[in-house]
Parts: sequence; structure tokens; C-alpha cells
Amino acid sequence: MSKEVKPVEYGLEKIFEGAQDFLPLLGTDYVELYVGNAKQAAHFYKTTFGFQSHAYCGLETGSRDKVSYVLKQDKILLVLTTALTSDSPISEHVKKHGDGVKIIALWVDDARKSFDETTKRGAKTFMEPTVEKDEFGEVVRSGIYTYGETVHLFVERKNYKGAFLPGYLEWKSDYNPTAIGLKYIDHMVGNVGWNQMNPWVKWYEEVMGFVNFLSFDDKQIHTEYSALMSKVMSNGNGRIKFPINEPAKGNKRSQIEEYLNFYEGSGVQHIAIATDDIVATVKELRARGIEFLSAPPSAYYIDVPNRLGEHMKMMHEDIGVLEELAIMIDADEEGYLLQIFTKPVEDRPTLFFEIIQRMGAKGFGAGNFKALFESIEREQEKRGTL
Repeated sequence: MSKEVKPVEYGLEKIFEGAQDFLPLLGTDYVELYVGNAKQAAHFYKTTFGFQSHAYCGLETGSRDKVSYVLKQDKILLVLTTALTSDSPISEHVKKHGDGVKIIALWVDDARKSFDETTKRGAKTFMEPTVEKDEFGEVVRSGIYTYGETVHLFVERKNYKGAFLPGYLEWKSDYNPTAIGLKYIDHMVGNVGWNQMNPWVKWYEEVMGFVNFLSFDDKQIHTEYSALMSKVMSNGNGRIKFPINEPAKGNKRSQIEEYLNFYEGSGVQHIAIATDDIVATVKELRARGIEFLSAPPSAYYIDVPNRLGEHMKMMHEDIGVLEELAIMIDADEEGYLLQIFTKPVEDRPTLFFEIIQRMGAKGFGAGNFKALFESIEREQEKRGTL
């Protein structure tokens, strides 16, 4: 198990000892999904998750090869992109993987320097530093490949005042369902193939200056049937967190193996989105048609006071309501957290979402792993993929 890196206070930020500062990241800029039908996908994410129309590019804006709809909710920018021709790399990506995350865009102060620092350390180029301009200013973007066909784009927008990027127009729509309290991306989890977790941990350490501050092995993450291993990578200020999973040997096929089979390679497994009121958010998501994994057994909720210990004093949520909504609870030294996971949001059992509310806790719900994976296995059994 890797050495745990302890966070220390430095002004208002959490700086992880051992993290390198050659790649300062200001946060997640946007997440782009390649999808089969962006117009319909945009309607889905607006209707169910409460995203709002924000920006658009397509034939009307001069884009001849793709259409992109940009959705916004608080600090989250979600881009949905579809190809306009069958021979497009976007079409090939969707044909192979189905709907999935292609680009994790990271907000930086200097996209050229970010590109230089990562490529000289071994990163494979996706996009050379490129200046894009319109009447609102300029944006500099560059990009590198990470696991599978997933990409990290570095986005420098300090000299830009437009809605999103040059080439996009503000998207005005009469249909904008109310937001549901989603605030920002807490973390994004990647699934990689057998024996590939440690090489990618090393890649994030050496190429991007991240640190491995939490590790879980198959002794901690297992059920009667399956197991996996996971390591959590974070940049220096703790704003970007990328857990990386790989399969482990078990009696049956794990959720990671199922993902790799249907996604046909490594990729983003789920996006965790933060909320300040998970009960209200989950109630609204359920009312709008989002399906979640089944609840743990009643014994799980009966045991919550024992697992939370002293943190029960600060907990104001009703455990009965949490059980009714299938929201799980965990705690660490700094507080507790509440989390719930959707079923896959497309027909392939690949990408799903996590809704999370942190009440001081910095972990990832390790105490919930067994209950979570048993719930996933119940879904796998229905699909005949366990």
C-alpha cells in the first residue's frame, strides 16, 4: 500500500506534501462527452440533471464536422459533442466506446507551459498549443492523452470574456428546467486494464506532478464474488482528484471488467458531482427519472451511529430518509460524507454519476465499498455480466 500523503494547511488551500508545482491547476474547466446524438443528450441532461443551456457550435456557427452543446450548472460545464460525418474521429470513438468522456479539460494560467512541462516528461501529444480568437478575446488550449483514448486539455482563458470558447455562440433556449443543486465536480474515476493501475499512477506522478494520497487493495474492496484495486491521485492544491481503478482476481467478473469489456478499453467510469443538500438533490433526480443503485440492507443503516462515532453529533440528516432514498453514509477523521450512485446513463453498462455531499470528510466512502459493490453486482446479475 502506498504511503499516505498528509494534507497540511497553507493559507486557504490544501497542499499535499510531496506534490510538485510544475503544473499548477486552477480547477476543472469542462468535461466533454462524445455522444451519438448531442441534441437528444442535451435534452436528457437538462431535463434530469437540471443543467441549463449555455453555448453552442454547429453548422449555424460554421462548424462543418461536429455539433457541440454546452450545458452549465453552477461551476460545472458539460459539453456534448456529436460528429456530422461518419468518417470523423468522433464517430469512430462513439462506435467503439458508446457515449463516454473524451476530454477532461483543466483550467490553467499558462496552457503553453502546461503542455511543455508534461510533454517533456513523456506525455503523448493530443493538441499542440493553439490560440483561438474572436471578438471576445482569445483562449489558448493544448492537450495530452492519458489512459485509453481519454484526453486532458489545458485551457487558458484569462484573456477571454465570451460565453465558452471562440467558435461558440451563446445558446438561448426557452426550455431550461430548474437546477437541482449540483455545484462542482468533486472527482472523476478512471478504469484501466489488468496490471495498469500502477503504471498510470506513476504517469500521473511523473508527468503531471500528482501524488497518490489514498490506496485501496483487493483486501479492502471485495465481495463474495469480485474485487478491485484503486489509488487516488491528486494535484498539489487538492482541487483535481482522479481515482484510478483496475480489476482484481475474484470468483466472478468485477464491475471493472464489465466496464472494460463494454467500453472496449480504459476510460472514465464515473463523474462525482458535489451538492450542498443531497437529500433535496436526490429527491429531485428521482422525480425526474434518474435511476439509482438499490439501497443497502436495513442493517447498514442501523449500524450508522457506530460507524460515524463522534460525527453523529454534527449529523442533521434523518437516517430514515437516507435509507428511503438509498443514500450511503461514511466518515473519516475530519467529518462525514453522504453519497449515492446512479445506474449507467446509457445502454452500455459504462459511464455513471455519483452525487456526493461532504461534511468535512476528505475520503471517498471506503466504509461504503462493500455495500456499493454488492449493489452493483445485483445489477450485473440482472444483465448476465457477473
